[in-house]
Amino acid sequence: MNRRIHTTGTEKQTALRAWVAVALLWGVALLNYMDRQMLSTMKAAMQGDIQELQSAESFGFLMAVFLYIYGFMSPVAGAVADRVSRKWLIVGSLLVWSAVTYGMGMANSFSQLLWLRALMGVSEALYLPAGLAMIADYHTGKTRSLAIGIHMTGLYAGQALGGFGATVSAAYSWHTAFHWFGIIGIVYALVLTLLLKDIRKASTPVAGQQEKIPLTKGLVSLFSNIAFWVILFYFAAPSLPGWATKNWLPTLFADALQIPMAQAGPMSTITIAVSSFTGVILGGLLSDRWVQKNIRGRVYTSAIGLGLTIPALLFLGTGHSLPMIIGAAVCFGVGFGMFDANNMPILCQFVPPKLRATAYGFMNMTGVFAGAAVTQLLGRFTDNGQLGSGFAVLGGIVLIAVLLQLLLLKPRVQNLE
Repeated sequence: MNRRIHTTGTEKQTALRAWVAVALLWGVALLNYMDRQMLSTMKAAMQGDIQELQSAESFGFLMAVFLYIYGFMSPVAGAVADRVSRKWLIVGSLLVWSAVTYGMGMANSFSQLLWLRALMGVSEALYLPAGLAMIADYHTGKTRSLAIGIHMTGLYAGQALGGFGATVSAAYSWHTAFHWFGIIGIVYALVLTLLLKDIRKASTPVAGQQEKIPLTKGLVSLFSNIAFWVILFYFAAPSLPGWATKNWLPTLFADALQIPMAQAGPMSTITIAVSSFTGVILGGLLSDRWVQKNIRGRVYTSAIGLGLTIPALLFLGTGHSLPMIIGAAVCFGVGFGMFDANNMPILCQFVPPKLRATAYGFMNMTGVFAGAAVTQLLGRFTDNGQLGSGFAVLGGIVLIAVLLQLLLLKPRVQNLE
């Protein structure tokens, strides 16, 4: 009896630590997206001081540089996260990108912004593979999709708060906005140093050490897995509209509804954030229950989410009224949230724990490169007055990803060990 009580108490403590880790990483996720997103809403405020930003194509290039660097670094970040302390990698990443955010408030030329944006790409790339792998390590049972989904809401909250960069810059200055957002991140890095803990895996052969798979052997194992190639494509294709909404939705709202960016920025980012929050919670709960009855439950949940984004993109591209634009943004957010909540859980059905950060790093790279390309391309669409058409075309690409996902992803287990 005493042993049973002790075991139950230990399980409760383990569960509590798992959710504390999610809560702490939620804050990092928020800062990760807030610091990168705020630039997309501050173009109007900054272009008076930095003339190059008056060109939408130049602004798109500035946004794309971050994505290219972020993409190149993602596989490196994943490989590193599978081999070093995930806690210190996360803390160091947050500290550097927060310092870069502060530094952007001191920039007075386009070239300085370009270099700082590139450095932000390096530092922010280190976080997501390590953060998601840590959550997957903590949540191995029936709460994995929900835990990942809750963490993803931090990204959406950061995206929404980043929309207030335009509001802060209008009330004070764009320099002040960068400074204060950077200071918040530096302080939170100190909080993580005290509270965030690495988890010891049950398979660890010696206490305090982790068995490491040689890099070459790990890469061969990943890329000889056909399912992993499918996952790479189905992750990359939806990233096109995913990054398009992150970087160009405020501009689309401003153009389609004929409203100032200080109003369009918060309206667009909050709409996407709130609806995506709903989507990841719904997608997490549905997936965690469905997979108990059907091994493809996570795949089906993700496909339903992507299906919702297709009509949403069409209406975002063609709509000109407030109800239509807001309704399409809500539909997109809910669908993309359901997709987002299940990426790492689906990956866990095909890739073992010691390669998950590496695998997600490559997923992130393909998704980000797709996003970088579409971000720069939509800059040209904007200069030609055709931003809405660009959004509508992306729906067809997502449809191909859904079909491939349903036809080819057939997991055999809930959690590959």
